[in-house]
Amino acid sequence: MAVLAAIALAAPADTFQEARRVVEALERIHKESPARAGAPLAKMDFSESELNSYIAYRIASEKEEVMKELRLKLFDQNRIEGKIFVDLSGQKLPFQLKPRMNLYFEGNFEVQNGQIRLAFKKLFLEEQQVPLMLLDMIIYVAAKLGKTDPTSINDWYELPFGIKDMRTGLGRVTIYY
Repeated sequence: MAVLAAIALAAPADTFQEARRVVEALERIHKESPARAGAPLAKMDFSESELNSYIAYRIASEKEEVMKELRLKLFDQNRIEGKIFVDLSGQKLPFQLKPRMNLYFEGNFEVQNGQIRLAFKKLFLEEQQVPLMLLDMIIYVAAKLGKTDPTSINDWYELPFGIKDMRTGLGRVTIYY
C-alpha cells in the first residue's frame, strides 16, 4: 500500500481512488477464494479508467524498468487497443529500436485455465505499422536488461488468485471469481 500512497501524491485523487478500489477488490477476492470453492461464480465490474489506474499502480509498485506506461481501451468481446511507452535509454540497442518508443496495438485477450494472454492483431511503432515480432524483440532486450528469462507475446500469464474469467464490454471489464 506504500506505492498507493506514492501514487496519491503524484496523481489526481480520482486516479488514486480508482487504483485503490481495484487493489482492495483483488485482495478481498484472494481472501475469499478458498471459502468460495464450488460456489457459483460471482462477478465484479471495473471501468476502463479504474483498470488503467490499477495498471499504473502495478508499473509503479513493481518499479518497471522498461515499460513505463500501459493504457488500455476496452471494447466488446474482449477486444482491446492500447498504448505502451517503452524507455530503453542508455542501452545498446538493435538498429530497429529507439531508446524511447510509443507502441500502439490492437488485439483480443484470451482467458483459459486461470491464465490470460493477449492475441495481438496489429502493432504500430509511433504511426508506422510494424511486424508483431518487433514486440518480442523489445521483450527480449528488456529481459536481458533485467537479467530475467525472455518471454514472448504469445505467452500465457497467471490471473490474480481467485479470478476465473474476464470479459470486456465497451469501456469496462468484468471479472468472474
